[in-house]
Amino acid sequence: MNISSTRAVERIARVLAGQRLSSNADGDSPSAGNAVNANWRQYRDDAIAVLKTLREPDDAMAAAGEPLVWEAMVLAALAAEGEADGSHEKDGAGAYHIPEPGTDPLHEGP
Repeated sequence: MNISSTRAVERIARVLAGQRLSSNADGDSPSAGNAVNANWRQYRDDAIAVLKTLREPDDAMAAAGEPLVWEAMVLAALAAEGEADGSHEKDGAGAYHIPEPGTDPLHEGP
């Protein structure tokens, strides 16, 4: 398994910047690499919003793996950016406590 050395928020922000700046997407720059390097931080809040949306896997994602592991991984990525909310606290061993389904007002589901 490949593991990135670049934080998830930065990777998402770079994709969003590239989408907006590169002529290969919605932008007008035929070579947007330098512009992405210079501007990805402007897309950090959007990247965090994407991650917050992805905290809960959909049905297809849940069927492919362990939903609690997915949520813990996304929460860890948010915490690395100082964005974890109070409903997802780390225990003494450094693991995240995931609320029982239906008990967290910030999440959908049963």
